[in-house]
Amino acid sequence: MKGADFADLDGRQIRVGLDVGGTKIDAVAVSPSGDILGRLRRPTGWGDDAVVESIVLAVGALADETGFEVSDIGSVGIGIPGLVDADTGRVLHAVNLGVESLDLAVRAQQALGVPFRVENDVKAAALGAAVLRGVTGSMAYLNLGTGVAAGIVVDGRIWRGARGTAGEVGHISVDPNGRLCGCGQRGCVETFCGGGALSRAWGRPGALPVKDIFDAADAGDVTALALRADLHHGAAAAVRVLVLSADVETVIIGGGLTALGERLELGIRTSLRADAETSPFMRSLHLEERIELLAPGSPAAAFGAALVGASVTEKEIVSHG
Repeated sequence: MKGADFADLDGRQIRVGLDVGGTKIDAVAVSPSGDILGRLRRPTGWGDDAVVESIVLAVGALADETGFEVSDIGSVGIGIPGLVDADTGRVLHAVNLGVESLDLAVRAQQALGVPFRVENDVKAAALGAAVLRGVTGSMAYLNLGTGVAAGIVVDGRIWRGARGTAGEVGHISVDPNGRLCGCGQRGCVETFCGGGALSRAWGRPGALPVKDIFDAADAGDVTALALRADLHHGAAAAVRVLVLSADVETVIIGGGLTALGERLELGIRTSLRADAETSPFMRSLHLEERIELLAPGSPAAAFGAALVGASVTEKEIVSHG
C-alpha cells in the first residue's frame, strides 16, 4: 500500500506509526516511498509506565516481525487519545489509558533512542485517511467509535484552529432536551451516535451492543429502531456541522462503528437526504454524496501517526492553524 514520500533522516529508512487505543496498539512500518511494510496489533498497558512499556514493546515486535533493526528506524509517530501537546509530546487526560499527565515522547525516546512525535489519535487518523485516499483540498475525518470526534485536513495539513479543537463535533449539543452527556451538556452529537452512549441507552448485555441494536431493529424492536434512527441522525448532524462550518469537500467516516458497513452508510445518507427535503439550500450541498466510509481495519490512524513522526519539523506536515 502506498501513501506518501517520507524524508530520509540521518540514513535511517523506516518510519513507524502507532495508533494507541484503550485496549490495543495498531503498529505499522512504512518505507521512505510510503509503502506499508508490516503491521501488527498488541495489547495496551494501563497507567503511565505500562503505556510507555507497551509502546516500546510494540516497536520492537514490529521490527522483529517485519525484519528490520530498531536502529533502522528514522522516527516513530504516536496517535493517542486525550489532550496532546504536539510540540512537547506530552499527553493529558487520556482517561481510557489511566494517564493524567505523561511526557510520552521524551520517555519513549529515552527508552529506544529513536525520535518520537505524538499527536491526538483522531487528528493523526485524519491525516492518514487523507493521504491514503488521495484527498486533495479539504476534508474532515469523522470518528464514530465509543465516542465521537473529528479532525480536519486542509491541503495535506492538520487544521487545528486557535486552540486545537477545530472539527471536534462530538460535544456540540443538537437537542437541549436530549440525553445527558458525559461532558455535562444534554443532547450532544455523541449521545446520539457514540457507541458508549448507545450501549448505555440500550442497556442489554452483549459483546457488540451497536450491532445488536441494528439486528434488533431489523427484527422490529421498537427501542432498537429508535436508537438506530438516533445514530443515523447524530452522524448526519455531525456531517452537516463539519461541512457548514469548515466547508470541507469530503467527510470520511472511520472508527469502530464502520464495521456496520453499508447498514451504517446507507442510514446516514438517507438521513442527510431526509433532513434536506424542506431546504433548497441544504439540498444544493449534496451532503449525502460527500461522505465515504473507511474500510473496517483500515491502517489510516497508524499510517497518519507515521506521517506525523516522519516530519523533520512538526510544521512540515502538521500545521498549528
